[in-house]
Amino acid sequence: MRAAILARFLVVTMLFSTLFSGAALAATITPDFVRLAKRLKPAVVNVSTSHTITPKKRPSMGNDPFQEYFDRFFGSPQHPFKQKNLGSGFIISEDGYIITNNHVVADADEIKVKLSDGREFKGQVKGRDDKFDIALVKIDATGHLPVAPLGDSDKIEVGEWVMAIGNPFGLTQTVTAGIVSAQGRVIGSGPYDDFIQTDASINPGNSGGPLFNSDGEVIGINTAILAGGQGIGFAIPINMAKSVITQLKESGKVTRGWIGVSVQLVTPELAKSFGLDRERGALIAEVMKDGPAEKSGLKGGDIILEFDGHPIHEMSELPRLVAGTRVGKKAEVLVQRDGRQVTVPVVVEQLKDGAEDLVARPNDRLGLKVAELTRERAEQLGGKGDRGVVVTEVQPDSLADQAGIAEGDVIREINGVRISGVSDYGKAIASVKKGDYAKLLLRRGNSSLFVAIMIN
Repeated sequence: MRAAILARFLVVTMLFSTLFSGAALAATITPDFVRLAKRLKPAVVNVSTSHTITPKKRPSMGNDPFQEYFDRFFGSPQHPFKQKNLGSGFIISEDGYIITNNHVVADADEIKVKLSDGREFKGQVKGRDDKFDIALVKIDATGHLPVAPLGDSDKIEVGEWVMAIGNPFGLTQTVTAGIVSAQGRVIGSGPYDDFIQTDASINPGNSGGPLFNSDGEVIGINTAILAGGQGIGFAIPINMAKSVITQLKESGKVTRGWIGVSVQLVTPELAKSFGLDRERGALIAEVMKDGPAEKSGLKGGDIILEFDGHPIHEMSELPRLVAGTRVGKKAEVLVQRDGRQVTVPVVVEQLKDGAEDLVARPNDRLGLKVAELTRERAEQLGGKGDRGVVVTEVQPDSLADQAGIAEGDVIREINGVRISGVSDYGKAIASVKKGDYAKLLLRRGNSSLFVAIMIN
């Protein structure tokens, strides 16, 4: 009897051991990158561009005899010259449509596309979107071209394997692999940041290339790297790009949705005061006159919890959802109002040029307003490649005003925390307790300075 019981115990133990070892083995199995690379490399292309730079003439110095000497040895180039740029792209249709980054082809006089088989073609830009940093390029090639299949970036999980193919530093057809490190990253590159972070090696020249999942589907467009941060790269989710790609193919331009509100971060204090169980949603700070929100009955103080069926976990999610909604669509907006939830239908209108769409205005304890530091705005302020948020308004006699903070200052850190966008800024300010100091690292012009403000 005892022998029979022992035998059964050994069988069960062996069975569990087999199951668990199999699960552990499955968890450690990596994709067949050799097979994936052979199949997908033909759909990835090298994109090289050139742009003519015309030097600005030095101001005339009259009959100064030393002018020619200084112009020759110390001045700028006297004749136009070509500036070259390298990037990557991937073919999305057999007839030669290619996706790359806008910053790869922007202002290009000439675009050359080189295929994996060595053939080279002249590329024509069919449409560009600077806000999403996406461009659609067309080549005229004979025969059916290899295509990179588009996947579903909403299904990716942090920790899953990914593979990047591109041309870093001009080294064509380079394959790197890693994992999805994070999702929904805001890095301050524009108003619709929503990047996939990966540790698959991405370097200059990878821009515009594909990020594949283990099934060989494109789930991202490799776009940015973190300066000084080795092993940290960012890709545009392919689902974000799909509607843009369609519009660029059809009309060469992108139209975006707009509802006419400005929103702010829901802090823990605000969530409690509005009767929410936790910080979530986007608090309407202002409803723009004659905009879709005002016409529909949305009010300042409403907290948008869902937009068109999509839950709003972070304030920064709302601008992206609204921008990607078809113009003319009646979207159902779930809001928290006076302690109860109300659904308000809003007809989405087109965002007009020059209009500010859903400007994030945090509930600011310092008495200032900030905005995302876009690439264009950073260059205007003399800080190309800078990160942070830019101060757009300082209230008179506020804490910020008394500390000497000025409009145009770029806030880069708060209490040692790097600020990449408005959402980061709002969280950092909200985390400072009453009576404690907020220590801000600013960039003003070409200088950096610290400012300490006690929160009262």
